[in-house]
Amino acid sequence: MAPPLVLCNSLARTDLGELIAAARASAGLTQTELAATIGTTQSVISRWERGADSPRVDTLVRILRACGYEPDLVLRPTDDVDRDQIRAALAMTPAQRLASSVKVSRMRARTRRA
Repeated sequence: MAPPLVLCNSLARTDLGELIAAARASAGLTQTELAATIGTTQSVISRWERGADSPRVDTLVRILRACGYEPDLVLRPTDDVDRDQIRAALAMTPAQRLASSVKVSRMRARTRRA
């Protein structure tokens, strides 16, 4: 069984070439073997992995299945949440988070007084 490949960022920021290469490597397949399995050529696999071209969604599904993965796509409404800001906050130590909160609180207080 292939280990899970977890896509943790938005589809818009996903490097499909890296995803294909990681899935293929995890399955222990060469580009030529993957190409033969899905009915294309090694040069096409290479172009996808380099990011010079991108497969259609149905082809991406065939690629991932050939590598032992069942892809799932979850659609959710767009929100106003800045996930980069959340990741940055989670990367801080508790002391850094506290200092940042104090700084923001002081800035808001000054803004209210102005």
